[in-house]
Amino acid sequence: MTSLFTLTGKRALITGGTHGLGMAMAKGLGKAGAHIIINDIFPDKLQAAIQEYEASGLKASGYLFDVTNAAAVREGIEKIEKEIGPIDILINNAGIIKRIPALEMEAEDFRQVIDVDLVAPFIVSREVARFMVKRQEGKIINMCSMMSELGRNTVSAYAAAKGGLKMLTRNLATEWAKFNIQVNGIGPGYFATEQTAPIRVNGHPFNDFIIHRTPAGRWGDPEDLVGAAIFLSSAASNFVNGQIIYVDGGILATIGKPSNEA
Repeated sequence: MTSLFTLTGKRALITGGTHGLGMAMAKGLGKAGAHIIINDIFPDKLQAAIQEYEASGLKASGYLFDVTNAAAVREGIEKIEKEIGPIDILINNAGIIKRIPALEMEAEDFRQVIDVDLVAPFIVSREVARFMVKRQEGKIINMCSMMSELGRNTVSAYAAAKGGLKMLTRNLATEWAKFNIQVNGIGPGYFATEQTAPIRVNGHPFNDFIIHRTPAGRWGDPEDLVGAAIFLSSAASNFVNGQIIYVDGGILATIGKPSNEA
């Protein structure tokens, strides 16, 4: 059974894999045998991440290119294919969020979020898929969100982008399944990261809300994403296409519970 999940000999490109959930998933894929490839626009940040991967005993390479720049992406993907080898797995993880009420949000800010969180996954997927189609094989994973399904105050651009990414996932799966390319998504819930540290303290209103709202009764650990990432990257998911796996501790499964209920 382990042969279904091994990634030995595979090469995985994780955009935004220099930190956070992207790095957690990349390390998981690396431990399953994959050669990790990451990108960024900042050389120092890229080099620091590569050193961390190598310190963990993982094989890793880094490339500088902007995922929103179509020409730079094409050049970067061609370079990876030439220098490292075929990209077997792509995780479109790079993303941004701007928490601004809709009435106060400038159109430029809205467009920037859409550009990074929706247009960029299309660009990178297209360039990687050009090679996958020739090989008749490939795995593409888009990092969606609970905001692919739900709304929330101050994140109109992010929710619009992630809702669009869900449908892009399904459409690319529809177009590329005949080439033996599986396109799926992962939708994380609320996770314990450096970004959420200030609000993950007992007594903080948002921390209490998340603990109460999540049936599992806790924030997600970045390691909780690894299983889904390995599954969607491996032969175990060869007939899974156009699906979004929500790793959210059960949030989307329930309407919630009264505040006085234990």
